[in-house]
Amino acid sequence: MNNSEATSAQDPWAEIRPYQDEEVADVLARLAKDPELLDALTRFRLPRLARYMPRLSRAIASFAVRREVRGVSDVKTFQDRIAGYMLRMIRNSTTDFRADGLDKLQPNTAYLFIGNHRDISLDPAFVNYALYLAKRDTVRIAIGDNLLQKPYVNDLMRLNKSFIVPRSARGKRAMLAAYQKLSAYIRHSITDDNHSIWMAQREGRAKNGIDRTDPAIIKMLTMARRGAERQAGTGEAIAELRLVPVSISYEYDPCDVQKARELHAVNASGEYAKSEFEDIRSIVAGITGQKGRVHLRFGTPLGDEFDTPEAVAEEIDRQVIAGYHLFPSHYLALEALGESPELLDLSEVTDADRARFQRRLAEVPNELRDWWLRQYANPVKSRAASE
Repeated sequence: MNNSEATSAQDPWAEIRPYQDEEVADVLARLAKDPELLDALTRFRLPRLARYMPRLSRAIASFAVRREVRGVSDVKTFQDRIAGYMLRMIRNSTTDFRADGLDKLQPNTAYLFIGNHRDISLDPAFVNYALYLAKRDTVRIAIGDNLLQKPYVNDLMRLNKSFIVPRSARGKRAMLAAYQKLSAYIRHSITDDNHSIWMAQREGRAKNGIDRTDPAIIKMLTMARRGAERQAGTGEAIAELRLVPVSISYEYDPCDVQKARELHAVNASGEYAKSEFEDIRSIVAGITGQKGRVHLRFGTPLGDEFDTPEAVAEEIDRQVIAGYHLFPSHYLALEALGESPELLDLSEVTDADRARFQRRLAEVPNELRDWWLRQYANPVKSRAASE
């Protein structure tokens, strides 16, 4: 048995799991010398110096990274540092953050949180922040390997308890093996490590404001259990994972114009080609952009009464839509579209709400306005359709 085989036998998820405490120091040392990370930091914080004196700017960035992570020797300490930045982000980019339903979940029990997906990094970040405020352990986060093209991004995400979802495996057999490993890791995290997980209900963000669970996600989650010695049905396999739907609602989405542009392009030409660093820019925009109010709701764990992946997906959708908080922006968008007047509820819309909505709408290019408005109006329609 060679070294890689031995490592795989001892740690079968080494290639996809988050980093462990004993790996933190080496990863941080590597990040402090990573030229792409240092260049990215200097272009963002010291653009003129980066242009004219790149070597000096990298040295300054390296010093800054080492200073920021001084004393960090494990994952929890790393996340404690992040919590400070998260609090600053919430204060600077939201007017209110509320979470409910967490008090109905056992504090020392691991859950598989599956949520609607609006923002690449903030959806799980807000889940983590709610858990942090409640003095509960944070989640391990599922993230697609398409977002981890840069080694330093891979390192940063895995330091923050992210694990890798394969989306780039080539061939049916390779993809099946990758998803089998992923399924086993998720089950191991919940049932053996007693460590909660967050993952999105579908691949990619819901750019049109319609939240729907992909049954293929549910099939993946049951793969490892179906391969066990005592095979389990879908309901039993899902109940063992203690799956909890989570709804997240943003009064305003910092990436709403970019999403409208993508929807418009797909409608006009049938495709949309992302630029090289578009996902990274979306992450930055989501973190720094104004979101208004944010509401998070934890649902009820699913039992074993669901016979098919489709039935599980339907129940996740039901809870996500029921738990989704409708803000004035959602009703004002529906009003602006002139559709479904019977669904309008403007009773809590203030003059300030209307003025804020009009200011944001005025910044949207004319050809994108319908797509922009539907992102906000569709949750109202989804709620009505589910009742």
